[in-house]
Amino acid sequence: MNRKRVTAKKSGTVRYAVVGLGHIAQTAVLPAFAHAAHNSRLAALVSNDPIKLKQLGKQYDVSHQYSYRQYDQCLEEGEIDAVYIALPNSLHCDFAVRAAQAGIHVLCEKPMAVTEQECRRMISAAEYTGVKLMVAYRLHFEAANMSTVKLAQSGRLGGLRLFDSLFTMQVRPGDIRVQAKLGGGSLYDIGVYCINAARYIFQANPIEASASIVRGTDARFREVDEMAAVWLRFPDDRLATFICSFGAADVSTYEVIGTKGRVRLNSAFEYVGELEQQVVLNGKTQSRAYKAGDQFAPELLHFSDGILRNTQPEPSGWEGLIDVSIVQALYRSAQIGRPVPLSLPDKKKWPSADQIVRRPPVTKTKVINVQSPFL
Repeated sequence: MNRKRVTAKKSGTVRYAVVGLGHIAQTAVLPAFAHAAHNSRLAALVSNDPIKLKQLGKQYDVSHQYSYRQYDQCLEEGEIDAVYIALPNSLHCDFAVRAAQAGIHVLCEKPMAVTEQECRRMISAAEYTGVKLMVAYRLHFEAANMSTVKLAQSGRLGGLRLFDSLFTMQVRPGDIRVQAKLGGGSLYDIGVYCINAARYIFQANPIEASASIVRGTDARFREVDEMAAVWLRFPDDRLATFICSFGAADVSTYEVIGTKGRVRLNSAFEYVGELEQQVVLNGKTQSRAYKAGDQFAPELLHFSDGILRNTQPEPSGWEGLIDVSIVQALYRSAQIGRPVPLSLPDKKKWPSADQIVRRPPVTKTKVINVQSPFL
């Protein structure tokens, strides 16, 4: 395919193809376009499941429908400006690079890819053709998380010392997240949330990583890690610790502890339901509930705005690369049985409360063939 150098889209609406119509696409991404209509429009669907294409095309009034074999046709026909890649992790790089080479902007689900080398390929392809590349870190626009960042950086908690998190769930047998060839594993799928949160709370990158991996005897986890216990050392002797698991009851929380106080965020990484923040200062506890909202429309709005204004989106591809580099270092640490030093790219811009975008919850929708072998 010839590489196309793209020029900035000056005005109007950014037209998207959603690539991959699994659970996250059906329950969150597709409905989010209704809350992002200011600058974003769902224009095409890409899937290998003809039933999904037919029914979702009818539901969202999308006539441009393609199989994966027709992906390059989708990129070339002039009906879209951007893709939202919601595929298994192992496919992110290939589909993103092909889009960038065709002059199509790329919004990619996390983790960005499986290896640091794949992430760099994606970044290079986007830079070569001038397209925008963003990784879908939805919590960078979410009020509870970004308010916690603001509190942590305000000094009210004193000097930040410790970040601790739990993110656990039960994953069904055969899910793509327990298939090694698709880039599965608890560290890739949910550990990346804990890593990213620790980084945006401390507003720094770790300098050392250590992990212990558990597979156990459960047949679901013959190929990938079921559970990981992690610690990350940050500059100024700050520590981040977390446990992620695919074989435990649902928990999604983190706590930040400083020299003067602490803050805890419950349901921290969820995109359905309320999030609760508990702040303890001077022995007094204050709680605040953050109403449920659409966490995916803000991503679309921000990315489309970057395309239309020709500005660099945050989070960029470098954000995704840093997290994947840390995940790979954690696997190395678990394998060799000792901490691994990290040398990561500098990061100048961190997510902040300025990025908060509030939208009402999406309408609950019936999912179609989410356990289909087709994606």
